[in-house]
Amino acid sequence: MPGAAPAKRPLLALTRGDPSGIGPELALKAWLATHLDPDAPPFAIAAEPGHLAALAKKLGLDVPIETVAANAARVVFPRALPVLASPYSVAGKPGAPNEEDAAATIASIETCVSLVYSGEASAVVTNPIAKEVLYRAGFSHPGHTEFLAELALRFFDVTMRPVMLLWSPELAVVPATIHVPLARVPALLTRSLLVETGLVVANDLKQRFGVETPRLAFTGLNPHAGEGGAMGGEESEIIIPALAELARSGVAVSGPHPADTLFHAAARRSYDAVIAMYHDQALIPIKTLAFESAVNVTLGLPFIRTSPDHGTAFDIAGKGVADARSLIAALQLAGRLASRSCQAA
Repeated sequence: MPGAAPAKRPLLALTRGDPSGIGPELALKAWLATHLDPDAPPFAIAAEPGHLAALAKKLGLDVPIETVAANAARVVFPRALPVLASPYSVAGKPGAPNEEDAAATIASIETCVSLVYSGEASAVVTNPIAKEVLYRAGFSHPGHTEFLAELALRFFDVTMRPVMLLWSPELAVVPATIHVPLARVPALLTRSLLVETGLVVANDLKQRFGVETPRLAFTGLNPHAGEGGAMGGEESEIIIPALAELARSGVAVSGPHPADTLFHAAARRSYDAVIAMYHDQALIPIKTLAFESAVNVTLGLPFIRTSPDHGTAFDIAGKGVADARSLIAALQLAGRLASRSCQAA
């Protein structure tokens, strides 16, 4: 068939995210930007075809929608957006989420992971969800990362420590603690947490990203990395012993570094990734440097998962102004990692 995508290209399974957010619009725009690019990985979205078609018409986006089985998505992708149809309807409106959509949002994630488990897809790419909407419907996980760990156990029968990596060409960062109140961070920081996180990051940077000898830089928790104990003891009591254990395991580590001097251009040349102690310590610098191109990657899973590094943006949903660059970057990175995984196998 003229224009058909070669079967050897990895197929990406894209979740719908919250349908009242910008995820559906991003999927439409990502298809428009990539469907004729022979180097772009094809993707199929687990969503409601009628909702996507109506949104495309409303926004004036020339995106044909075609409901397909996963095994036909590669062939369909150059001519239409392949949709893995959902039995649900959409209750919410753009910018006005509805908890009645929560079950379908969760089911979309489960569908995409199941496709990777069955071998029909090579990676999962997730559109943004609104956790507060899911919580009202009984969702019990702090976020995507923790739910994906449950799905790893359910589908692959493996217990994993999921690790959130925010990646961009300019910077790669990992928050050792993620979606927790800042007041809880000191109690949650343990030597074992930092060692396990460092091992996962080093392994995945080597195996999936092709970094031969990953160099990990650790921040301190306190200002000036504790300043020799004058501003806190977590560095000497927890972080330094963890780094010593990682070094004995053969991981190239440095730190703990003052976080305020670790992200300028010269410092970034000295490491491949930073492991920060808490969420904002990691995410503020990467969102400052690469807001449109940063990608959320979950390390430590038995499958590849990427996501755009932004939220549902309900304030601009349905207005046609959402920027698809981060989703496109997430799709491109997932395709690259999946291709590398296939070559290694």
